[in-house]
Amino acid sequence: MKKMALGFGFCLSLAACGGGPREYSRASFNGPLQCAPYARAKTGVALYGAAASWWRGASGKYRRTQTPAQGEILVFRSTGRLPSGHVSVVRSTVSSRKILVEHANWEPGRIDRSVPVIDVSRDNDWSLVRVYWAPIKNLGSRAYPTYGFIVPRDLDDIARLQETPDHAM
Repeated sequence: MKKMALGFGFCLSLAACGGGPREYSRASFNGPLQCAPYARAKTGVALYGAAASWWRGASGKYRRTQTPAQGEILVFRSTGRLPSGHVSVVRSTVSSRKILVEHANWEPGRIDRSVPVIDVSRDNDWSLVRVYWAPIKNLGSRAYPTYGFIVPRDLDDIARLQETPDHAM
């Protein structure tokens, strides 16, 4: 009986080392909550498909930029870690190198708001970023390549109205 209890305890300790709520398999990122439909619902853009394809899909439809502003969509490139890419919506700009975003499924099955994203690109062009990772309560150790920011039409419409002089009588 003592051997069985020791064996059971050993198995439990191995299971604890193998995972837990802070480790995710790639399959866990393929649940019903996805970043692209979430960003589309938040911004109203008519872009579909894998998140990384949004940059190309925005060509000719939406303005694209390398400078973040509230309401814009940060588009992550496809990588081994992010095979479909990723999209986040900018909530606010903190500094030239730090923004807060809102996104779905960065941590599987969750919507996260006011998530810090730091520009770590050499040229300060937002082509490489690090993202806060809630399970460790810090920025993640990996840097992710991005294309830049897509400007939803509503933001461009507002900017045009602000640039147009008021023709009051």
